[in-house]
Amino acid sequence: MTDPTEPTDPTGPVDPIGGTGGPAVEDPTAAAPLPPEAATHLEHPDTDRPVLMTATDLVAGYLPGVDILNGASLELRTGELVGIIGPNGAGKSTLIKTLFGLVPVRSGTVVLDGEDITSKPAHELVAQGVGYVPQTKNVFPSLTIEENLRMGIFLDPSKFDVRFERVVSLFPLLADRRKERAGLLSGGQRQMVAMGRALMTDPSVLLLDEPSAGLSPINQDEVFARIDEVKRAGVSVVMVEQNARKCLQIADVAFVLDQGRNAYTGTGRELLDDPTVIELYLGTLARDL
Repeated sequence: MTDPTEPTDPTGPVDPIGGTGGPAVEDPTAAAPLPPEAATHLEHPDTDRPVLMTATDLVAGYLPGVDILNGASLELRTGELVGIIGPNGAGKSTLIKTLFGLVPVRSGTVVLDGEDITSKPAHELVAQGVGYVPQTKNVFPSLTIEENLRMGIFLDPSKFDVRFERVVSLFPLLADRRKERAGLLSGGQRQMVAMGRALMTDPSVLLLDEPSAGLSPINQDEVFARIDEVKRAGVSVVMVEQNARKCLQIADVAFVLDQGRNAYTGTGRELLDDPTVIELYLGTLARDL
């Protein structure tokens, strides 16, 4: 869920009929957040793959003197899906926006493929292979699906046909309904359009902010399945997600963020089975997974 201290994301196109749905609801069974002093840090579980993106000790916020991130760190390796979970107000969406250059960084660094990209503007990051899908207002509702996808490659329209074929191989529905207006689609279908448009730039890293927010359980399952396919197609993914259980089920590596700091790191399965993580962040229902 978007942090309550954050302003509305100004970067997405305006969607007068509601974007992908209403705000996500935090699990009422979750216990109180983990105190920062009790945080546990585990080693990154897979050191064989090359590091693609790192964020180190990020301190960032929207207003002077008000920090949302308080030393958050993250590591993404090639071919991984990294999940970021945590309680409301933990700074999850702020972290992913900071990676994409949308939030001022007070200290810390973001490095992509060996190059420092800290605070680079978003359009430069897109040119360097970073795609971003905001939580809401992420499609142009008055445009057709095909026109939305063309917006993702408007700087190099000659590559549309090749990129379009790649995208619809992951999201076949986009080919079948390419002439329909995006505003007529369901929330889950709009998320596919939004991800498809980001993939038209052929990114090496895809940043997803709450892709299941406001969706029905069936549409959530479909979106998570498609995200997993995107990763299997070779795109490394960083996903902030309010549905912590589903996130951990498909994440290769996951980070629990709490009060703007790292609390836990491990494989998705490790965190899904960790009694303390269950108690503090997932609720007792997670024991049945």
